[in-house]
Amino acid sequence: MHINITDSEDGNNKGSSSQLVHYLEKENRNDAGKEMEHWFNQSRQDIQSYEVRIALDNNVAKLSKTDAKFFLINVSPSRKELAFLKEQFGEDQIKEKLKEYAVSVMDEYARNFKRPGIESNKDLLWFGKVEEHRYYSHKDPEVKQGLKKRGELKEGDQWHVQVIVSRKDISNRIKLSPMNKSRGSNQKHSQKIGQFDRTAFSASGERIFDEQFGFRRQLKDTLRYADIMKNGTVEQKIQVRNELLQTERKESSVNSSLKDMTPLTEPAEKSSLLESLLKTEQDYSVANFIRRKKRRKGDQGLRL
Repeated sequence: MHINITDSEDGNNKGSSSQLVHYLEKENRNDAGKEMEHWFNQSRQDIQSYEVRIALDNNVAKLSKTDAKFFLINVSPSRKELAFLKEQFGEDQIKEKLKEYAVSVMDEYARNFKRPGIESNKDLLWFGKVEEHRYYSHKDPEVKQGLKKRGELKEGDQWHVQVIVSRKDISNRIKLSPMNKSRGSNQKHSQKIGQFDRTAFSASGERIFDEQFGFRRQLKDTLRYADIMKNGTVEQKIQVRNELLQTERKESSVNSSLKDMTPLTEPAEKSSLLESLLKTEQDYSVANFIRRKKRRKGDQGLRL
């Protein structure tokens, strides 16, 4: 699971949200033959783009011209996670499951501020949009190498969710910035200005997905493992590699035990018993009777 927070898709979040909202309508424009994909939040699934723009642009009380007015949250499941959702719920349910997941993610977003009155997604002004495709941009190495053209569709499952969240809470009174890392000089001051741990927020996305959908995440697929292998000390890398080795050994041992405990199937048992009976069965044919009689006469001749 990859979750990141940016100012906006084009880096400008200090003015109107109209440019970003228009950009995120690209799939509706490109796939004109498909059913319109509306915006959603915790209470509605049919929000129009103009409603999103008006709500966000009017929720800016006491923000200056240089203040951020909104933020963009990108929620991108991995290929493994998308394959799991498809297997468990069917391809036609992926969109709805991602919407449910996005609501839970925004609950974590709210709680991460650790501010009184900001307890869940209902305390925020936010709007989500499910997107099915991704497109190659000038930043992609495939485009730089001439293998792909800018604007071409990327291959494979690319389902993800884009969320625009207002800088101000739903009441238009409290400022909330996920870019604020301040812990304050003391606990009271920290609670007053708010704080946001982006790493913890991203990690919570993995936990929510696993709990909500019953996904068994491997250690190698966790944000913790990736972060340590990229930024950790030598000691941390050794420790996490030992954890990985122990996990793999444990899984291998369990799989081996299961194989040893596999019972013999009934058809195999019957087949084995039949073969045994056939091997010990007496031959009562006429030819065998004559052979045995001649053998007995030969034995008597030897005794004489």
